[in-house]
Amino acid sequence: MNKNIYEPIRCTVTGVVTESPTIKTVLLEPEQEFSFLAGQFASLTVPGVGEAPFTPSSSPYDKQHLEFTVMKVGRVTAAIHELKKGDIVGIRGPYGKPYPLESYKDKEILLVGGGVGLAPLRALFFALMETVENYKKIVFCCGAKTPEDYIYKDKILNQWHAFCDKYPVTFRLTVDKKSPDWKYSEGVVTKTLDGLEIDIRNSLAVVCGPPIMMKFTTLKLLEIGYADSQIYLSMERKMYCAVGHCRHCLIGDLFVCKDGPVFTYDQLKGKPNIWV
Repeated sequence: MNKNIYEPIRCTVTGVVTESPTIKTVLLEPEQEFSFLAGQFASLTVPGVGEAPFTPSSSPYDKQHLEFTVMKVGRVTAAIHELKKGDIVGIRGPYGKPYPLESYKDKEILLVGGGVGLAPLRALFFALMETVENYKKIVFCCGAKTPEDYIYKDKILNQWHAFCDKYPVTFRLTVDKKSPDWKYSEGVVTKTLDGLEIDIRNSLAVVCGPPIMMKFTTLKLLEIGYADSQIYLSMERKMYCAVGHCRHCLIGDLFVCKDGPVFTYDQLKGKPNIWV
């Protein structure tokens, strides 16, 4: 692990997966072991272009390989989308506070993700599955605009669904607008919370996705009985420098990069501009 927080670790691109028309997953092999915990983030550097912060979407238990799932929204992310096998990039980190998995033990865990927000939840799901015996139940609710926009679609529909036969794991899938061959629900992701079979008193919910999705999912969770302290929000979209210098990520008096990016809703409730 690199002890200089400003010096990137060299990584070789070993593959690029097109997840949707606007989202790609970049597979990396770092020159030295890189460890992170689910919920933490790293800054990904494209030489000659710049860097941007992302939460790894790979398993925290794999120290030799990294994956970052990136939506194309600007100059750096456009450069990431142009990467090809053999290219060299840099990463620095990890930064931020992870999901407090020790406090998740013996709970029923609800994951709710939409769009590229499934990326941090993928890393969390891998971490939960490594110690699946510690949890009463895992319910993973996933949403996207259309079936074409679903990231990790093959894994969710095939590989991950196989877990349901062996472990107390359930997937609830929806799209805003379905296609003729879509076999699952149609509607926004909050629809997956209707008729939820979960013991809310012994449950924790983890939410990640676009701001509007996170807002209405949080409101829906509160409506069905979750307390503010039972709702975990991943706020990595607000990060920039990663070390608390630029103040770009401030929410009230909280630095997302240092105090987060994982917060409970009771930490954020009442602070300005949570959902922008």
